[in-house]
Parts: sequence; structure tokens; C-alpha cells
Amino acid sequence: MTRVKAAIIGSGNIGTDLMIKMVKNPLNMELIAVVGIDAASEGLAMARERGIATTHEGLDGLKAMSSYADIDIVFDATSAYAHKVHDAALRADGKQMVDLTPAAIGPFIIPPVNMEANLEATNVNMVTCGGQATIPMVAAVSQVATVHYAEIVASVSSRSAGPGTRANIDEFTRTTSQAIEKVGGARRGKAIIILNPAEPPMIMRDTVLTLSEGANEDAIRASVDSMVKKVQSYVPGYRLKQDVQFEHFGENNMLKIPGYGEFTGIKTSIFLEVEGAGDYLPSYSGNLDIMTSAAKATGELLAQRIVAERAPA
Repeated sequence: MTRVKAAIIGSGNIGTDLMIKMVKNPLNMELIAVVGIDAASEGLAMARERGIATTHEGLDGLKAMSSYADIDIVFDATSAYAHKVHDAALRADGKQMVDLTPAAIGPFIIPPVNMEANLEATNVNMVTCGGQATIPMVAAVSQVATVHYAEIVASVSSRSAGPGTRANIDEFTRTTSQAIEKVGGARRGKAIIILNPAEPPMIMRDTVLTLSEGANEDAIRASVDSMVKKVQSYVPGYRLKQDVQFEHFGENNMLKIPGYGEFTGIKTSIFLEVEGAGDYLPSYSGNLDIMTSAAKATGELLAQRIVAERAPA
């Protein structure tokens, strides 16, 4: 199999978990470089142990590598501020960017929902952990009904929320809300994140609520089940916590929503949990695992495009 060469910028938890996943199951990508800024970082040490070239000199170190010209796909697991610099420099050199930061320079991507429609984008953004977990469910309802409103609540272990997550709670809610509308297909979206301090740590749990019309329970349930299977193809620990719940509203029992008005149709409640694979991060960190898994799945689709473009006519 022809493998497209790739690099990861960022040797923290996210970058290291992504590295382990790519080495464990390379499919059509070959990870040849991991970039950091701390010479003593555990992620760089683990990369070297696996025979992967490393540098602790950031972007300059990556561009100085003898293999730099061979790299097609670069995963950025740093910060939104740093990504803007990385994107400008690397796309100028023809590199495909997969952005795991909140920078959102390129289109929001949820692999089973809209990656196929964005294969030509040279920078793709992985939204947020809550977005990766819940937007597939909003999209599943949108595929069979008109979704007027969608609200998601992502509950994650406080242990799995590092300084970056804590410092960007407002950005998380804004970005996820936008993606619920742009990718999920809801006319209006809202996102909430809860950091749960429970001990032992709880795995990621998500609640998705939609208000829709134009489809019956069977159609919605079938679409949700189909989408769950698609996400499970790259996140095996993604599952429904219980059966999908429905509540009907008509002229005699309209639902009144502040700022929205009166609603008639079906309220769908979907309850999820996401257990991580435990590749590098603990299994309760499903919120981080789904980000790295989605990034890898996205990279594989982009690698397919690159290989196809280079194939002889």
C-alpha cells in the first residue's frame, strides 16, 4: 500500500495520543516526524523510541528536517495562536493541514458527516471534542427531518480537561454551537460543557436534544443508529447510553422556548458515552480520544485523495 507521509506538531497529550494511534494502525499514512518545543517532553521521547524523527525546535526544526519535502499532511495539536503561524508557513509549502486547535481557519469537519464534501480543502478543522461526539447525532436527525433547534451538553472528567480546555470554555461553546448549525444542519444550536470532578473519573457522556418536524420516530431512530455505527468505525468506544427518547408536541401542548417561540413537532433526546481506547490517554478521556481518532480518520480520507491525484492517468 502506498502511504502518504505525515507529521505531528505538538508533543503534548493530544499529539502523543494521535502519534500512538498512527503508529499502531498506520493504514495509508506513515508518520515520519513529531515536533515539539520541549526537549524533555515525554511525547518526543516516545516518538524517538518508535524510530520517528523528532525536533524540539518547533516549526523551524520541522522545516530543517531532511524529510520535510516528503511530508504531505501535517496535524497541528498546539494552540489556536500557534496554528495561525504554522498554517501560513506550511500551506505555502503545499502541506495539507489538519487542525486540532480552535483556530478554525478551514471548514469544520466531522468525518462521517461532511469530510467527503471537503476533500479539496487544504486546511480542515476538527471542531471540539463535544462537537465530534454530538454533531453526528444532530446531523443524523437533520438527514431525515427539519431540525429547528439542537442543544448539546458534554460532560467530561475534570481530570481530562487540561489548562487549554479550561482556558477556552467560552471558545468551546461558541465553536461547537456554530458547528451544530453549519455541519449538523440545525437552524439554531447551543452547546454546554460540564467538567465533572467525580472520583473515580467518569468517562465522557453527552446529551443531544433536537426539536424537529417532518419525520417519524422510526426514521429518526434508524438514522441515529446508522450514524452511531459510522462513528464506531473509528471510535469503538462510542455508544448510545440508552434508547433514543421521543416527546411529541402539537397544537394542544405546544412547547414554549424562550427566545424561540412556540414549537410543534418531535423532541428527540439522545444519550451517549464515549470511552477512550487507552492508547496513551486513560480510557475515561473519551473527550480527547474522539478528537485524535477523528483527526486520524480525516487524515486517512485526505491521504486517499492525495494518492488518487498522483496515480497515473
